[in-house]
Amino acid sequence: MQPRGQLRSAPRPGPARPFAPPRALLPLLLLLLALRGAAATLKDPGTVDAPEPPSPGMLQQAARAALHFFNFRAGSPSALRVLDKVQEVGWQVDPTRGYQVNLVFSTQAYHLQDRERRLGRCSAQVLFKNQKPGPAVTVRCAPLPEKHMLREDRLLFKQLKQLKGALNVSSIPDDYGNIDPSLRPMWDLAVLGSSYVMWERTTQFLYYYPLRISSVKQWKTSDHAIDFDYIILLHEFPTQEIIPCHIHLIWYPGKWLKVSYHCEDMQTPEASSGTEEGSAVAPTDFSNF
Repeated sequence: MQPRGQLRSAPRPGPARPFAPPRALLPLLLLLLALRGAAATLKDPGTVDAPEPPSPGMLQQAARAALHFFNFRAGSPSALRVLDKVQEVGWQVDPTRGYQVNLVFSTQAYHLQDRERRLGRCSAQVLFKNQKPGPAVTVRCAPLPEKHMLREDRLLFKQLKQLKGALNVSSIPDDYGNIDPSLRPMWDLAVLGSSYVMWERTTQFLYYYPLRISSVKQWKTSDHAIDFDYIILLHEFPTQEIIPCHIHLIWYPGKWLKVSYHCEDMQTPEASSGTEEGSAVAPTDFSNF
């Protein structure tokens, strides 16, 4: 009979030990944790956040700036264009250069009685230079018949030469918004000269409309040119400020339009005055940069 062995009690359970991965996996786990932390805290300096799409107001702003520039460079008071509709758009942002808008828009004749006459589409690239005035513009518009435009400009030039009492003009339009038909050519020429001023003063957030000629300082006519020196009030949006601008222009059909100006506001002298010449022949493509 074999002796009975002594009974041994089972060992008491001790505190649970944390899971320890095999030593061979520790370097790999540490590397993964390090990479995860770096991805959460670091950003590639070369990446750029997707830009916000331009608002409808900015699209209108870009189209107006392009048309101001186009009207000035076309140099034709009888073929002034205004914005009809913005139809296509693209955009990009460069932190060092500004906000660029690429768009296609349709245009109408400036005169209300001709407003139903569509003048074709324009495509433009407008760069707002970080809220600085004078956006860089490249614009291409469907051309108008050059012979027709030149004929209309020569007729307008003849009417301007026959204008009497120009220096006595104190307000165009009058207090009721009316323009005497005999003064319409003068107003059109003033708007043409103002186009350069309005383009050069436009920013990403400010734009202008010609409100009124408040006085005529000089009016000289000859067979070679109209020499027109006047003060026009520009309505600034969205500030609602009325900005008096002293503009001097020299114009002849088919020749360069010459403009110099100074505006009385809080802008610096560099931003509020300028001199420029524009082409009076209306090609389909213009670029100032």
